[in-house]
Amino acid sequence: MNQKVDDFLEPSVLLEETHYGKGFRIGYAAGLVSGKEDARKLGLNMGFQVSEELGFYQGCLDVWIAVAHINHGAFSDRVKKNLEQMAALVSSYPISNPENEQIQEIMGQLRLKFRIITANLGVKLEHGVQSKSLKQGLEDL
Repeated sequence: MNQKVDDFLEPSVLLEETHYGKGFRIGYAAGLVSGKEDARKLGLNMGFQVSEELGFYQGCLDVWIAVAHINHGAFSDRVKKNLEQMAALVSSYPISNPENEQIQEIMGQLRLKFRIITANLGVKLEHGVQSKSLKQGLEDL
């Protein structure tokens, strides 16, 4: 008689395991899709921020180099050397290879070089001041 009770409960145990397994697979697949979308948004946001910062530095360099060409005595030799080094750092930044292990090191060197140049020139410039509409646009992603 005990055998019949076990046989009677077996389908309900199997049903629970089947639903558990199916729910896990559905949840796992949904998590992969959701995780990829979150990663895409984060990557887009981070890529935009890095590109914006690099563009800011390149814009500053363009102005300073133009001034140096127009007025050769505008900057000291030390500042000119730092400008050349900063230009080399900007051009060496691996934009197309975000998995490059040196990416953080290059950005750190670039930020330091920028601070050195602005201190030598006696100007206060900083990157990171964004308009309210731009910040809202990024948050909507």
